[in-house]
Amino acid sequence: MTVDTSIIGASAGSRRVHVERGPVEFFATALKDANPVYHDAAAAAAAGFAGIPAPPTYSFVMSHQGTRGEEQPPDRSGGSNPGFSVIGALMREHGGLVLHGEQEFVYHRPIVAGDVLDGESTVVDVYEKTAKGSIMVFIVTETVWRDAAGEPVVTERFNLIHRRAAQ
Repeated sequence: MTVDTSIIGASAGSRRVHVERGPVEFFATALKDANPVYHDAAAAAAAGFAGIPAPPTYSFVMSHQGTRGEEQPPDRSGGSNPGFSVIGALMREHGGLVLHGEQEFVYHRPIVAGDVLDGESTVVDVYEKTAKGSIMVFIVTETVWRDAAGEPVVTERFNLIHRRAAQ
């Protein structure tokens, strides 16, 4: 079977988030990170941060806590993530498992409480691998989070995998 690569380059959603101190501190606490820079503005300033910094990987969850409906930018995806549509079709046709694969973060500067960031997600790759009696379809999405000046703050790449038994 050949995987459909027509969704490469398609938008997978846009959103604006407000990075708020409470959720940032909660995230650090959930990670059991007691570093004072995540909880004390004076400690963050003394460490050279412009505000309370967000711990690594925070950008993956920030759109679940910092969005305000009335402030959302136009969404080029029309509200439909094409990667999720492909995974849904594979699940309906073949069953199988959906897995969170590799994820990476490239920081251009620290995310800090008070930032308002715009994220644009794009499907950047779709490919298939066969291994150990399984067929896996990988959908790779990249999200670039930019500040009000349009400068990138963090770029994340996320692999979503559909795995099923080979026929």
